[in-house]
Amino acid sequence: MARGERARYWQYADLPGVDLLYAHYIQKSFSRHTHESFVFAAVTDGVEAFHHGDDLVRAGPGQIALVNPDTPHTGYAAVPEGWTYRTIYPDAELVRSIAADVLDLRGPAGFVQPVVDDPYAARLVVGIHRAAEEGNALAADSLLRLVTARLLRSHGGRVRPLAPRAAGARDAARARAVLEERMADPPTLERLAADLGTSPFALLRAFRAAYGMPPHTWLTDARVRRARRLLDAGTPPADAAVAVGFTDQPHLNRHFTRSVGVPPGAYQRARGQARKNVQDPGPGTP
Repeated sequence: MARGERARYWQYADLPGVDLLYAHYIQKSFSRHTHESFVFAAVTDGVEAFHHGDDLVRAGPGQIALVNPDTPHTGYAAVPEGWTYRTIYPDAELVRSIAADVLDLRGPAGFVQPVVDDPYAARLVVGIHRAAEEGNALAADSLLRLVTARLLRSHGGRVRPLAPRAAGARDAARARAVLEERMADPPTLERLAADLGTSPFALLRAFRAAYGMPPHTWLTDARVRRARRLLDAGTPPADAAVAVGFTDQPHLNRHFTRSVGVPPGAYQRARGQARKNVQDPGPGTP
């Protein structure tokens, strides 16, 4: 991490289904990646720029970056001093359950724009962090539901996956299935295309149209996501690296940090501490 940068990625045991990130980045650059959860990132200082799909957008103080699950995006500083933000990553089912209550909306729900100018909602996100840091479970849970409901009412709605229009959509889906199955030992693009009965360039175009990134970028992102699940289960980072197809732990470290914001060791320690707090709440707890 560059000089002057800091980051903490963690969980609060009494706020299940939610990850938290508090960070100040200057030279940090997030590679194109996705999350299985939603992202609510409240910028408190500086300006972050990020590609969201094919658009380049910016978020500054009082604004919130909103990213739906499985949406490719990047992230980097838009000003020399970098940016500071507090981010929550609520589980997709949690957001959808709140959407069902607030909007009487069943099925896939999400947000229709990547940046919203809502200083009050941004303060609520900051409040969730502070409540979690103080161990105030009631406040953290209440503020989480308040900000999610507010954002859904003003910027949310039903999100329907776009029907693939490209002729190679079926090939793209089949290619992804192969890469998921052979994550640690993937075929070359030429071999993959030949097995699917298409050409490498046709497969590249179809895959990008379907998933927002080329196959090799998607594979790196998928490896990081699987590595996170292994780390959550207690697998040592070096073993997780090999299991998902990275050359070694430094290889995992580089890509993991460019997607998650912290190294895998720091990520695992924070998650392990959260589990320990659940199992051993301390004296005086009934």
